[in-house]
Amino acid sequence: MVHIEEIDLDGKKLSIETGKLAKQADGSMLVRLGDSMILVTVVGALEASTLPFFPLTVDYREKGYAAGKIPGGFFKREGRPGESEILNSRLIDRSIRPLFDDGFQNEVQVMVSVLSADKVNPPDILGITGTSAALFVSDIPFTQPIAGVRVGMIAGKFVVNPTLDELDKSVLDLVIAGTDESIVMVEGEASEISEEQMLSALEFGHEKIRALVQLQHDLRAKAGRPKRDFVPAETSSSLVDSVMSEVEPKLSSIFEISEKKQRNQSLKELLAEIVEGKLEDYPDSKGEIAEIVHNAEKAFVRNRIAVDGQRIDGRGLDDIRDISCEVQLIPRTHGSALFTRGQTQALATTTLGTKIDEQRVEALEGQYWKTYMLHYNFPPFCVGEVRPNRGTSRREIGHGNLAERAIKAAMPSTEEFPYTVRVVSEVLESNGSSSMATVCAGTLSLMDAGVPIKTPIAGIAMGLIKEGDDYCVLTDILGDEDHLGDMDFKVAGSASGITAFQMDIKIKGIPTEVLGKALGKAKLARVKILDIMNQTLSSSRAELSDHAPRITTIKVKPDSIGTIIGPGGKMIREITEKSGATINIDDDGTVLIASTEAESSKLAQEMIAALVQEPEKGEVYRGKVKKITNFGAFVEILPGKEGLLHISQIAHERIGKVEDVLNLGDEVEVKLLGVDERGKLDLSRKALLPKD
Repeated sequence: MVHIEEIDLDGKKLSIETGKLAKQADGSMLVRLGDSMILVTVVGALEASTLPFFPLTVDYREKGYAAGKIPGGFFKREGRPGESEILNSRLIDRSIRPLFDDGFQNEVQVMVSVLSADKVNPPDILGITGTSAALFVSDIPFTQPIAGVRVGMIAGKFVVNPTLDELDKSVLDLVIAGTDESIVMVEGEASEISEEQMLSALEFGHEKIRALVQLQHDLRAKAGRPKRDFVPAETSSSLVDSVMSEVEPKLSSIFEISEKKQRNQSLKELLAEIVEGKLEDYPDSKGEIAEIVHNAEKAFVRNRIAVDGQRIDGRGLDDIRDISCEVQLIPRTHGSALFTRGQTQALATTTLGTKIDEQRVEALEGQYWKTYMLHYNFPPFCVGEVRPNRGTSRREIGHGNLAERAIKAAMPSTEEFPYTVRVVSEVLESNGSSSMATVCAGTLSLMDAGVPIKTPIAGIAMGLIKEGDDYCVLTDILGDEDHLGDMDFKVAGSASGITAFQMDIKIKGIPTEVLGKALGKAKLARVKILDIMNQTLSSSRAELSDHAPRITTIKVKPDSIGTIIGPGGKMIREITEKSGATINIDDDGTVLIASTEAESSKLAQEMIAALVQEPEKGEVYRGKVKKITNFGAFVEILPGKEGLLHISQIAHERIGKVEDVLNLGDEVEVKLLGVDERGKLDLSRKALLPKD
């Protein structure tokens, strides 16, 4: 039986439907907003996995037919997921993962397919609510539904699930996922909004989320299946007591070690020692012993922070690790910077290119071009590991996108700075929040390259320890504090406001007042970091690197574009070959000339100026005879511009025929007598000759 629930969100109707499509899945949901529609299916394995983590996979895929398109390329079918699909998959995964019960190890696969994209309502935001609804009505033990909404802000007013046109006008693009009680995930970007505006946006979005959660309760009451029995595996109490008696006395000395690698090595040695001593009495218990040791480590660290206010590296709760900044490290890059915070280090480089270097992006909404991009690399050596390199990971794409959005609000317009800009961050060391270190290093490298950014941007990662009803917020978390804690809340921005944010949690939710406290502390930390960065480089360099291309912009009439290009591209190829410069021409007549050599740029400008020069009445030109007729000669006085030298204007005396004085190909000086209303040029040679 088909069941449908609908809701009106500030004039935008959203519906969820189950029972018609994909009925072999454990749960399926059709979600619609306008004419944008997604299908979500969920399937859970009946047997528990032996993997040491919860095997949840989420795949968000966009189908070409959803927008009436046939995929480009040789293979006319969808291939590997694109960047936007990976980011949306991560968005859904991060929203639902904390809501599964601890100890649930059955593999769960979520597949989200965009069936229709109306190019008005972005379908991505439907994935969170649709996934939760499919899980909630299924027999998979997922018992606390969530919903997701996007919040925009236009002219100071919040908008729920803004359309694409509304997003273009919005200073905020905030995605929130939450239960009816608290928020579980935050992601987005902004144009330097205040912490107070951010908190208000979270509260506004959470109000809409509650209505969507109630919609799922209504649907489950009609179409829900009984949940499977799930009882977490129990570890022998005697094994727990035996291991804990050996672990607990040694943790204090281990966590006196502030250096991450040395501390982790001591923990590994302790685990190996305990496993070796216990396997005889508890065979096949290596995994259980490792979990007990991890739980003991987690409890020790959390208790010491929550009760004693003592962090792993000895800092106070609001202290930032030591920071150092350096620029101009790499001689041949256009800009470079090294940002080190504690044991997290990012090396960023900036490369300036021309219009030909823009990135073309194919999206369901249509094709567009990117003139600014940031790429983030996280090699295994940065955490002291050996790992095969199998291409860019989903994590690298996600963290790079976050850092890119953080700096985007500060980037100059293409009119102000007509370059394609690529920033690359190489994470050389990682012990907490390498993405925020990337924001800081990327900003410095842009300024080092001479990119006139509007304002410097920095980022900080906030953590959380929740014990009972008490929440302890941490500033600038370490990797272990992220791993053993309850929240990773990254906030980036300028001294004036927030530009990007991302929050992941491991608990069931966080109240907005706790998020408000974290935002306040993040601002204080961000301003401190910006002060340190300003001591190294306070503004963008006035001059570009000697190795960067110089782009000169000139404007010509659109009808002159054909003259510059020439038949079959002959003229523009000649300009490029002779000058060595790169030429790009827009349809509006904007010509971009790029070259690392000033002389090359100058020569290209002169050649183009000569091509588009407008003839002026009374001026003298040296032209070439291009055609001879019985009534005169046609002389090219400028590239592509010919005028008639009438036979009566060739000489003072009367001549019988043109060939008596001029031949095809002759160069001759002529004066422009005038231009008639049809643009025809009247020339005279006689006006330049002395009278007898």
